[in-house]
Amino acid sequence: MKYAFVNGKVLSGKKDMSPQEGLCVLVDDEIITDVLPKDNADFNGYKVIDLNGAYLMPGLINMHVHLAGNGKPQKKQRDNAKLVKKLMSNRLTRAIAYKIVSSFAKIELMSGVTTIRTVGGLGDFDTKLRDEISAGDKIGPRIIASNRGISVNGGHMAGSVAIAATDVNDALKILENNEKENVDLVKLMITGGVLDAKEKGVPGEVKMPPDMVKAVCEKAHEKGYLVAAHVESTDGVKLALENGVDSIEHGAKPTDEIIDLFKKRNVFLCATISPALPYALFDRKISNASEVEQYNGNVVFQGIIDCAKAAVANDIPVVLGNDVGCPWITQYDFWRELCYYHKYVGVSNAFALYSATELSAKLAGIGHLTGTIEKGKCADMIFTENNPLDDLKALRQVKTVMARGKLIASPKVKVNKKVAAELDKFLN
Repeated sequence: MKYAFVNGKVLSGKKDMSPQEGLCVLVDDEIITDVLPKDNADFNGYKVIDLNGAYLMPGLINMHVHLAGNGKPQKKQRDNAKLVKKLMSNRLTRAIAYKIVSSFAKIELMSGVTTIRTVGGLGDFDTKLRDEISAGDKIGPRIIASNRGISVNGGHMAGSVAIAATDVNDALKILENNEKENVDLVKLMITGGVLDAKEKGVPGEVKMPPDMVKAVCEKAHEKGYLVAAHVESTDGVKLALENGVDSIEHGAKPTDEIIDLFKKRNVFLCATISPALPYALFDRKISNASEVEQYNGNVVFQGIIDCAKAAVANDIPVVLGNDVGCPWITQYDFWRELCYYHKYVGVSNAFALYSATELSAKLAGIGHLTGTIEKGKCADMIFTENNPLDDLKALRQVKTVMARGKLIASPKVKVNKKVAAELDKFLN
């Protein structure tokens, strides 16, 4: 199809974006073929879509996703490794699990996220789904896939969405297997997380030895992969930066040395405020968190915010991910991460939107494909009734989604009312 979008207000996705009126956006198949004044456009052969004053902008890019989870609140911790082992044990349960994962990806798209970066998943599901979506066999966002991450025995997510390596050689064998699965990036689980810690004040305990981090990073870079690192402590961030990672996922309170390492190594930060917030700020009767989990949740929550603030202040690039799959974090709520970035880190609405569009595309290595509304880019766009530069909650309900030139009018997602009611308390 060839589309001409008129009478909208265009937000380019660029850092200095502001609403532009009087423009026409032309789309032919998957590509934006032109953005020009409406009066100069030739509509011959195009289906003209009157936006009636709606805002047109790039689709959002969620840079930290686990497609295996739906964010349903839990009354107690579950054994993820045991559950995954059961799901992947036979052809029937694998097929059911893959169908569920595919449905979660579709929800991401229906909520206005046209690209996701997965950082730990079930088996080779992420790359398989990526290819089926690309071929048009399934509906979903563009996927930048890591498949299973690399962890260690007793490490973060070992046995579920990551494989435990016993030593350096074992870690390199996992990397080799990921290469055979045709992944797009590599994920390392360097520290523990909030729920891994059994005592107050020790979330993000370093689990992966420096020589393993360094060996995997060197081999991954040799093969052309970027390496994303799960880290939730200051020591973990320092170790990751010193040994060659390309992105810090989550983060922790930084030191001057850490800031210098970020700059020297050209590493970016993927801030994930969403998953720590319920553990840190919810009443424990609501979150079902223990006293230790709430205490550690506060440590991680503040550490992520401190890291993002320091990064912004020092011109270190920050992108956004909501770590979907964690309790209370759903596949349709990425827009909340932009709201939290604005509220807790103090950036403008425009900067938050830029971080989740052009900047994310650039740092994910797909800036030539998507992230902005301009001639030659892929037609990944969303439309909202109100201006997100005035209020990011405008992104809560998109009117229309276009992914690679395919138009989805009035996209719908089923909202968990309990999750929405509790999280909405922290929007303002």
